[in-house]
Amino acid sequence: MIDARGLSCPMPVVMTQKAIQKGAPASLEVLVDAQVAVENVTRYAQSQGYQVKAEPQGTDFKLVLSK
Repeated sequence: MIDARGLSCPMPVVMTQKAIQKGAPASLEVLVDAQVAVENVTRYAQSQGYQVKAEPQGTDFKLVLSK
């Protein structure tokens, strides 16, 4: 699980990128607190072959990435 809440872009994308490059997990959860981070992480994950499901959690979002 990556907790990128409170971080502005591009940090949520960079953290997601490092996790994917490190182990290419079949699934990964990313917590973010801004709509722009949802869009940017989703775009990056999809470019790497992941499907993304965004789940609102109060004012935050949990992004579930899966292959």
